[in-house]
Parts: sequence; C-alpha cells; structure tokens
Amino acid sequence: MVQDPYVAVTLAIIIGTLAAVVYSLRILVLLERRIARIDINIEKMTQRVAREELKIEKEELKIENILGKRKKKKK
Repeated sequence: MVQDPYVAVTLAIIIGTLAAVVYSLRILVLLERRIARIDINIEKMTQRVAREELKIEKEELKIENILGKRKKKKK
C-alpha cells in the first residue's frame, strides 16, 4: 500500500499525534468534570457556613438584648 518509507513514517507520526490529542482532550474533560464537582461541593459548604453564621448572629442579638435589658433595670 505505502511504497515510500518516509510516507509511512510521516503517517505514523500524524496518527500518533492525533491519538495524543484525543487522549489529552479526554483527560481535560475528566478534569473539568472533577472541578465542576469540587465547585458544587464548595458552594454547598459556603451555604452551610452562611446558615450557621445567621444562626450565630441571631443568637448573639438575643444575648445582647438580654444583657441590654439587665443594664437598663439596674439603672
């Protein structure tokens, strides 16, 4: 089929390069999916932290109100 050895080597190099590109794209897709999952998990964690901060702020406000009422009673 292929008569010239240079043509065979060139075709082998081209096919090898194409295979490397396809493999690299596959790895990139896998990494992108992994990063997307990490991003979703980070978003969930920040939402939990925000909810906890709101609870803490409400509790802190209750405590400040209680302490404020005690100071007013002492005067």
